[in-house]
Amino acid sequence: QVQLVESGGGLVQAGGSLRLSCAASGRTFNKYAMGWFRQGPGKEREFVAGISWDGGNTYYTDSVKGRFAISRDNAKNTVWLQMSSLKPEDTAVYYCASTEVSYASGSSYYSSDWDYWGQGTQVTVSS
Repeated sequence: QVQLVESGGGLVQAGGSLRLSCAASGRTFNKYAMGWFRQGPGKEREFVAGISWDGGNTYYTDSVKGRFAISRDNAKNTVWLQMSSLKPEDTAVYYCASTEVSYASGSSYYSSDWDYWGQGTQVTVSS
């Protein structure tokens, strides 16, 4: 059974930084793309960042480019989202996600293309 467990959320002032972690278990980690989505108050879940199975390709939504960085360590079965220059509009529950299909790119913006989800971690950015 695939499990994704996020951690690292919290309250931070605008301009600050946080690093989210997602620990994966239940299958061979290094075959699968990983991604981060977020859902703000009253908003739909949206793609934030994705990383290919081997870490060779990364993808970001425009609003976080240059501020967020996704990375993974296949030996530790972990993916991270480093968030810098945080803004109040980044406030959301952040979810880690993975695909059922092996060797995917991790580039899909559609939540329906992602099959496994963590429970989410709250990030609140105060102004």
